[in-house]
Amino acid sequence: MHNKRSNILPVLTLALCISGCTLAKVDVNVVSERTSLENQVLGTYNSLSEDMLLVASVRGVSPTGKIDAPPRHTPEQADATRAMETIAFHADDIEIFKRFGWVGENQEGLLTPFTRETTKVASEELKSFAANYSDAEFQQVVKEVNQAREVLMMRVVQTNENFTAKDLPAIRKVFAKINRQNSAPGSKVQEVDGKWQTL
Repeated sequence: MHNKRSNILPVLTLALCISGCTLAKVDVNVVSERTSLENQVLGTYNSLSEDMLLVASVRGVSPTGKIDAPPRHTPEQADATRAMETIAFHADDIEIFKRFGWVGENQEGLLTPFTRETTKVASEELKSFAANYSDAEFQQVVKEVNQAREVLMMRVVQTNENFTAKDLPAIRKVFAKINRQNSAPGSKVQEVDGKWQTL
């Protein structure tokens, strides 16, 4: 079990710099009121982030000049790495979707799509973005991000000896809370009572 109190941001930022992706601002506030479950989920998630960093930073040639074989990873590790890459790849678009009110963070740790209204888009640059993003592309991005989040939540269960499949609903709540906390003002979020509000 990992009980790290470090932020997710430094590890993901370094991994994404290595892979050439960008990551929207992610702040995970460390507060004394965090529950034991939240600490365990974040610790396990940080381990997944470190695994991704190790995969991204593996050298192909040893110091003696010999070509090293890439390390073997389980299919679950590979799936988790791809999931993190997918989330990072779409992070900027998701932030814009949130700004437009096209998606919100639900209480299950996933994105909920809403009606795409382009009339509320203010800047010309964002109007161009909104006009060029088809409904099918929008739906595909939301689907890919939600699938990636599902993979990561399941991976937290698989890699922490204290969790079983029965803990998945509670883990979803932790992810939902973190997603709500990391949402920018103007984002739609679903509260624990099921009601939607705009931050």
